[in-house]
Amino acid sequence: MTIRCIAFDLDDTLWACKPVIEHAERRFYAWLEIHYPRITQHHTSAELVKKRVSYMQQYPELHYNLTRLRKNWLATLATEYAYPQTMVDDGFEIFWLARNEVTFFDGTLEVLHALAEKFVMGVISNGNANVHHIGVGHLFQFVHSAAEAGVAKPHPLIFQQALAKVNIPPHKAVYVGDDPVRDIQGAANAGLRTVWFNPQQQAWPGGTEPDATVTTLAELKTLIPLL
Repeated sequence: MTIRCIAFDLDDTLWACKPVIEHAERRFYAWLEIHYPRITQHHTSAELVKKRVSYMQQYPELHYNLTRLRKNWLATLATEYAYPQTMVDDGFEIFWLARNEVTFFDGTLEVLHALAEKFVMGVISNGNANVHHIGVGHLFQFVHSAAEAGVAKPHPLIFQQALAKVNIPPHKAVYVGDDPVRDIQGAANAGLRTVWFNPQQQAWPGGTEPDATVTTLAELKTLIPLL
């Protein structure tokens, strides 16, 4: 079997997600303090995050579209504190720009450049990071998000739609991700080969096992031809 395509998850596969989101939330809160102080007078940054999470949990049917969920929450927040709805798009942009200020794991960019010379490369993500804005979009022939797909990983449709963009059958593609369920089991159920990115060397939690496991993305350069 010859692998023609490698698709990647983004958050916690190419970079650490938690510090990026925490940074973006701080940037957003600082912006609110200046422009919408009635909100920050009533909520600390941590309280506002809890308020957002609680709101989002009420709408599981929209979890495939994190942008829409956050904007909907911002709209309710603006209404609650009697601010104009212009706060929604402006506030989201502040968060989103900071959300895309990522720091790649060591060696990741070198690996991506090397693999892009030999394989069709893609992104399949539930989040709203943007590889074109980040500056690495030229390395990927396709980018497919849950918001575009209408479903989120681990639903097989998001993987199938992505591969249809480059007309590559699932058995000739491999998906690399950190989440055992959303990434590995989701991709496997869609017929792709799978590589679990597991830098912490955690025990496999159960379910469909990956075809391979790596602790660094550099291992992909020698591993992919063997799948």
